[in-house]
Amino acid sequence: MYQSVDNNNKISIMVIDDQAVVRQGLVALINTVADMTVVAEGTNGQEAIDLYRLHHPDITLMDLRMPVLSGVEAITAIRREFPDAHIIVLTTFDGDEDIYRSLQAGAQGYLLKDMLFEELDDAIRKVHAGFRRIPARVAERLAERMSGTALTGRVVEVLTQIVRGKSNKEIGSLLRISEATVKSHINNILSKLGVTDRTQAATTALQRGLVHLQ
Repeated sequence: MYQSVDNNNKISIMVIDDQAVVRQGLVALINTVADMTVVAEGTNGQEAIDLYRLHHPDITLMDLRMPVLSGVEAITAIRREFPDAHIIVLTTFDGDEDIYRSLQAGAQGYLLKDMLFEELDDAIRKVHAGFRRIPARVAERLAERMSGTALTGRVVEVLTQIVRGKSNKEIGSLLRISEATVKSHINNILSKLGVTDRTQAATTALQRGLVHLQ
C-alpha cells in the first residue's frame, strides 16, 4: 500500500504523446506511484515547449513522431531554453538515426513503448538523479549509428526523394541540381548504406529513421 506523499516532494512529470490512449495510460500508471505526479500532458512538440515553460517538470516523457513540431524539435527547443531539463524519449521507433538525433538534441533517456512499467519507473528515477538511461537494445542501435558514416544534408534530401519514389530527373528539378549530380549522390547513398539499389536504400532509410514519411 502506498504511503501518502506531499505533492511538493513528488517527482513532477509531463507526458507528451499525440496518441490519447497511450498518453492517458501513462498518466494513469504514473499517478499510482506514491512519489510521482503528472503535472501536464500534451499532444505535440509545440505544446511540450509551452507546457514546459508553464510547469517546469522534473521529467518530461516525449514521443518522437508528433504533429506541429516533432519530439526532436521540441527537445532541442526546450534544452536550448532550459539546459537542465530532464527528458526521456518514449517511442515505438528504434531506428539508429532516431536514437542518435534524440540524444544529440539533449534527451537523457530513450525507451521503447513495449517496455514494462517497472523499466519506465527505473528510468524516471535514474534520469531525475542525473544519470542517463539507455537500454542495451537501444545502445546497440546507437553503436551501429556511431560506427557508420554520417550522411550530409544534401544526401539526405536526395534520399528523402528516393523514398518518395521520385526519378532522378524529378529529384534534380526539385533540388535544382543536375541529373549527373543526383546519380553521384545516389551512388554515395548506396555505398554508405551498404545496399545495391534504390528500393533497398529506401527500405533501409525508413528502418533506420534517416527519412520519415509524413
